[in-house]
Amino acid sequence: MSNPLPGTASARTVFRWIPALTWLRNYDKGWLRSDIVAGVTLAAYLLPAGLGDASLANLPPEAGLYACLFGGLVFWLFCSSRHTVITVTSAISLLTGASLGGIAGGDTTRFGALAAGTALLVALIAFVAWLAKAGSIVNFISESVMVGFKCGVALFLASTQLPKLFGIHGAHGNFWENSGHFLKHLSETNPISLTAGGAALAVLIAGKIFLKNKPVALFVVVGGIVASGLLGLDARGVKLLGEVPQGLPAIGLPAVYWTDLNELLPLAFACFLIGAVETAAIGRMFAAKHGGRLDANQEFLALAASNLAAGLGRGFPVSGGMSQSLVNEGGGARTPLSGALAAGIILMVVLFFSHLLAALPQPVLAAIVLVAVAGLFKISALKELWRGDRPEFVVAVVAIAGVLGQGLLRGVMIGAIISLMLLIRRASRPHVALLGRIPGTRRFSDRERHSDNELISEVLIFRPESSLFYFNMDHVCDTILDRTRAETTPPRLVVLDLSATPYVDMHSAHALDELAKELASANVRVQVVETRSSVRERLRGQGVDARLGGIDRFTSVADAVDAFQKQATT
Repeated sequence: MSNPLPGTASARTVFRWIPALTWLRNYDKGWLRSDIVAGVTLAAYLLPAGLGDASLANLPPEAGLYACLFGGLVFWLFCSSRHTVITVTSAISLLTGASLGGIAGGDTTRFGALAAGTALLVALIAFVAWLAKAGSIVNFISESVMVGFKCGVALFLASTQLPKLFGIHGAHGNFWENSGHFLKHLSETNPISLTAGGAALAVLIAGKIFLKNKPVALFVVVGGIVASGLLGLDARGVKLLGEVPQGLPAIGLPAVYWTDLNELLPLAFACFLIGAVETAAIGRMFAAKHGGRLDANQEFLALAASNLAAGLGRGFPVSGGMSQSLVNEGGGARTPLSGALAAGIILMVVLFFSHLLAALPQPVLAAIVLVAVAGLFKISALKELWRGDRPEFVVAVVAIAGVLGQGLLRGVMIGAIISLMLLIRRASRPHVALLGRIPGTRRFSDRERHSDNELISEVLIFRPESSLFYFNMDHVCDTILDRTRAETTPPRLVVLDLSATPYVDMHSAHALDELAKELASANVRVQVVETRSSVRERLRGQGVDARLGGIDRFTSVADAVDAFQKQATT
């Protein structure tokens, strides 16, 4: 039985803000072994991922380690999901690397400062979102847009990593420029680089198939370092990772100017949006699998805290990582403590062993990155969209094209705009059901879905299935008028069932009045039924209830039909 929260209001608030204080009080000692095993497994997965994603961000390798370290040290305290892991991710890393080059102007020190500053801005945005309780914001990016964006990111990433795998000097442009450069210089391939990278790729793919959720990438890193020393790969033209500073960085605010903030803000917002959507999706997946409830607003606070720590610790933006979280779950994690233990192991590596990473071959690192993000390109998801929803498939393809043609940052913005346009389009065109009587009953339902429902002679019954606003009312009225005019025998009564309409704005109330006037000119009476209390108050307040047949809370669709038929026979 769980212990209740402390009694004082201030203590309850702190416990709400820091969920770890609650589950630590109820921590079962039997869970510790599972959390330790999961933490070790997770650290073995995070180390090569941090190195690889730092290269995607065009940052030194230690930046990825710092981001995983400092983000992981605080995320576990604030997150509401017990299995979600905070980490650097391929999408955000690519976005960071592709967006900051022009601002930094080739200055590597300034590039690192801008990346850390971006993490601090992400923290600020996430904190404001938490204060505003804007958890629903993660629903504004549709799944089809995310599928397209991730596929585009995977293709763009391949164009940046294949030159490293082949030992070719890469370009720094969009997907098409990178691909053209790679194909043009393919004849310059370094056979030793390709052999090292190909061997690493083969081992990683085999590990994906036969050793799922095992730290195969760590063994590849160790093997690459050992092979580099034994075979003298550096002397054979194979590029190595290079020196990785030992010890912790100077903690504090990065050297970012106020004038930089306007340029960093779009990137920070895009990183937040991707991170928030990804983190919420991971949390929901685990909540559905293991039970419990995900608090999307609480995840905003966890993202704010972890990005604040990553920014102050000379890292770059972090978010929940799907593959890392699955590794954490597969390792047997019972609580977020596994994430803290993984961060502790990374701390030990940074303090005492980071110098060993200098001999890691770049082609091996490129192979790790390619395999890690292979899951971003989801052919199955595209096929499912093609089979089930062609418009959504088109949206996914447009998102892919946006990333490949306009770059990652603009690709994110294009995806967000597409999502909002879809939302507006759906909201502006709600379904207006034509109802028919369910045979043998006094109940009515959508005849489009149930063709055996009985139509009532000289009566048309409509049910708008949304709230009525100024931006969707024209569609509702046009649908009703078009269907009414299409009848070979003109109806004498139109019944509007507003049971599925929780809200009607002032414009829509007057639009209903105009609709009733137009139908009345064709000798068709309008009767509104089954209105909610707030809708009745709106219609009465605007003085339109009389033209709509009188508004009350008693008359049902069946009552209105019965009254019409009784009047018609007398």
